[in-house]
Amino acid sequence: MKISTKVRYGIRAMIEIGKENSGKGVFQKDISINQQISLKYLDQIIYGLKVAGLIINVKGKKSGYLISRPANEITMYDIHNAFEPNISVVECINGNYNCKLDKYCSAKNFWHGLNFLIINYFQSFTLQQMIENNVSKIA
Repeated sequence: MKISTKVRYGIRAMIEIGKENSGKGVFQKDISINQQISLKYLDQIIYGLKVAGLIINVKGKKSGYLISRPANEITMYDIHNAFEPNISVVECINGNYNCKLDKYCSAKNFWHGLNFLIINYFQSFTLQQMIENNVSKIA
C-alpha cells in the first residue's frame, strides 16, 4: 500500500489552511510557497478538498480558503477520502475485487485486521492535532 501524493499534499494543504485564524482565508499561492507544491498540482488538491466539503472560499475578490468546520472535527481519514475512495492494503479485500480463493484464503483475516488498524489510525488524528503538533513541514 502506498499513500498517494494527492493525499499527502492534501494533508499538508489542510494543515496550512487550518492554521488560519484571522477569517481572511489562506491564498493558494501562499500554500504553494509554504508547502512547496506547484500551483498547477495544488489546483487539483484544492478542487478535491472543496468537492469533499472540507474547505470553502472566503467571500470577495481574490479570496482565500478556510476549513469548512472546526479542525477537531476533521480527521486524516476525511482528507484521505477526498482523494481515494477507500483504504485497501491488498487488492483482495477491496469490495470490487473478485478473488477465486476468497472462501478458502487463510490470510484474508490478517489483511482485514491490518486494514482496520490503518483506517483507525487515520481516523484517530484530527486536523487540530496535526496543527498543534506543528507537523506541516513533514510528509
